Amino acid sequence: MEFLTVLKPFWNLYYDGFSHLPRWTKTVLAIVAVKLAVMFLVFKMLLMPNYLNSRYETDAEKGEHVLQQFISKP
Repeated sequence: MEFLTVLKPFWNLYYDGFSHLPRWTKTVLAIVAVKLAVMFLVFKMLLMPNYLNSRYETDAEKGEHVLQQFISKP
């Protein structure tokens, strides 16, 4: 319960600040939020495949591979 009382002033600050923004600013913020979601969600799935799960079965094999990469590369 104390955690909520600590966050309430911050919530009021942001709520009050965003409620007084002009309409075009809210539109721009929505566009920025959508672009960030696309960058972090879609690009991550396309450009960063899960290399360890596709190549190694157990956690020990994955850990050994990561350890070897840390040791062998400068």
